[in-house]
Amino acid sequence: MRILAFSDLHCDRGAAQALVDAAAGADLVVGAGDFATAHRGLAETMDALKPLESKAVYVPGNNETTAALRAATRARVLHGETIEIGGLAIAGIGGAVPPLPPLPWRSHDLTEDEAEAMLAPVERADLLICHSPPEGIADRLEDGRGIGSTALRAAIARIRPRLAVCGHIHACWGEEGRIGGTRVVNLGPGPNWFDL
Repeated sequence: MRILAFSDLHCDRGAAQALVDAAAGADLVVGAGDFATAHRGLAETMDALKPLESKAVYVPGNNETTAALRAATRARVLHGETIEIGGLAIAGIGGAVPPLPPLPWRSHDLTEDEAEAMLAPVERADLLICHSPPEGIADRLEDGRGIGSTALRAAIARIRPRLAVCGHIHACWGEEGRIGGTRVVNLGPGPNWFDL
């Protein structure tokens, strides 16, 4: 399956249009969260992505809630669920894990325990879509601090998907690493292509 994946549009309609233009060759489109900016601009961003809805799977970021994302699109939205598409098992979890420091707006966050509990029922996935990166891979802020999730790292090691994609940490867009046999990639807003 040919997969087009991205994260962190943050209301960038030009980037959204570039994804729509690129998606003609995709069997599946994956969005790893942060379509909005501080809960603003979600409807406009999802309207720009409307042509992708029939073949898209999204997770919420920390800039929009799960409920708001589900209300703004007809695409499939995962947050603690697993679905099967074209023979691929796809699991997803959104939000910032672990929670961010206090912001002037309310971030959509999960504690490590909440993320662990949400992913505990997932026994198998070929593709894991996360907004936050796992601890130790593409998780460093510009000041060098790592803020990746221990729960996501443990879930990837346990579930062993072929591919795990994330976003959230803008300074690490394009970076990747491995957890066991799983390729982990921090996407960013441009088109990223994968074959599964």
